[in-house]
Amino acid sequence: MRKYLQIIDRNRASKGARFANYMIDLIAFYIVFFVIMLIITLINPAYGRWFANTHDLLQRLIGIVSYTLFSFFIEAVTGGRSLGKLITGTKVIMTDEEKPSVGAYFLRNIIRGIVLIDQLSFFGENGLHDSWSNTRVINIKNYDAERQLKSDINSIGAK
Repeated sequence: MRKYLQIIDRNRASKGARFANYMIDLIAFYIVFFVIMLIITLINPAYGRWFANTHDLLQRLIGIVSYTLFSFFIEAVTGGRSLGKLITGTKVIMTDEEKPSVGAYFLRNIIRGIVLIDQLSFFGENGLHDSWSNTRVINIKNYDAERQLKSDINSIGAK
């Protein structure tokens, strides 16, 4: 069982920042998805016709899987900072202050993709994807300032 540190809770990203992260990341995903689909269609027009004629449910499933993989890839490559998190000054961290593993990023995003209502669950305390993967989205500036203050206090009187 992981330690749960209060510094993480005190510096969680606001609901507004979490919502902004979601909207920015969703727009970025749609732009990338559209460009990739356009390139694939230009290379092989039959695929574009196939996708356009596919049942709506299958198109939605492809979109969910694509968004899940996109989010996982971005978080894993950037160390927990998607485009939205970069803009809002937030990032993903484990509840014990460790850097999340690739597996933790994968679990976060699989849960977000499978549990469809989780897309809006961050309006509560934590999203299900955060609770189940032991991760939190924190405000980096506030978190770093509190860690520096703690370090400064601990170094008083030390040589």
